[in-house]
Amino acid sequence: MLSPIQVLCSDITTLSLEPEPFASYTEADIISTVEFNHTGELLATGDKGGRVVIFQREPESKNEPFSQGEYNVYSTFQSHEPEFDYLKSLEIEEKINKIRWLPQQNAAHFLLSTNDKTIKLWKVSERDKRPEGYNLKDEEGRIKDVSTVTSLQVPVLKPMDLMVEVSPRRVFANAHTYHINSISVNSDYETYMSADDLRINLWHLDITDRSFNIVDIKPANMEDLTEVITAAEFHPHHCNLFVYSSSKGTLRLCDMREAALCDKHSKLFEEPEDPSARSFFSEIISSVSDVKFSHSGRYLLTRDYLTAKVWDLNMESKPLETYQVHDYLRSKLCSLYENDCIFDKFECAWNGSDR
Repeated sequence: MLSPIQVLCSDITTLSLEPEPFASYTEADIISTVEFNHTGELLATGDKGGRVVIFQREPESKNEPFSQGEYNVYSTFQSHEPEFDYLKSLEIEEKINKIRWLPQQNAAHFLLSTNDKTIKLWKVSERDKRPEGYNLKDEEGRIKDVSTVTSLQVPVLKPMDLMVEVSPRRVFANAHTYHINSISVNSDYETYMSADDLRINLWHLDITDRSFNIVDIKPANMEDLTEVITAAEFHPHHCNLFVYSSSKGTLRLCDMREAALCDKHSKLFEEPEDPSARSFFSEIISSVSDVKFSHSGRYLLTRDYLTAKVWDLNMESKPLETYQVHDYLRSKLCSLYENDCIFDKFECAWNGSDR
């Protein structure tokens, strides 16, 4: 079985499993986000060039009945293009920040993809039959002269080579002043939220021209700004609950039943800082870059620069467990700060059994 890195690199433009000179890769080929669909059959990757590549898991082979099969390219499409905001004289990158699959309701698959400013809903469908035997069209699709039609026939569906079609269904734009860092689909399957540095918006999947602001932490005077939103996610079962993390290392659980604007949180998860361990880098490395609910909805998993932490929703004072991920980097924080690697963002995920 291929490792996750090999799977991702198996066929994305110039990326391959064969060793190649690093110079042959362009900036646009670098993967920026990865997301499995709910069954694990499909894997979507977004890159800095604005492309989305979808991989499909091959069925188990008879020779190796217990192997999971490899992931091969299923479809590739250009999700976002570079844009220019003339009002602010600002370039908007095409880089894909996040991809989220919607639960499958029919034969087609739907996914949301976003760059810094614009979220798009895509439909991914298969076609393996085509209609033939039209009465008013010829085989190339041109309209026939009605006077030449002397008999009627019943059109039939004939098999054809499998074709994967990807089509844009909705474009959700112009709702974020700052860069979008998160999108999360609600358990009602009708709404989703998008978060930027200072605000979180709630969208309906069928309405593109307006959204509702549910969190706004922008101060009246920007000089008073002390923290920014880094990630946000809906509870997997309760459509009224969501959590967002901040650059200060805190988590806020909010209930949309309490107020339309969730400026006041229901719960605050924060680990008290050890004064003896404080350093110049403490604030940077304590920033939470990702937060995920467990499938059961009971626990939260967070990721900061050096650790992954598991929180119980019923205990706000400290995490249940803390895993040291990059502990060996503690002595190298100074050089990591100098080359900006200390600002890298890491994601986290639960496995299917929450273990």
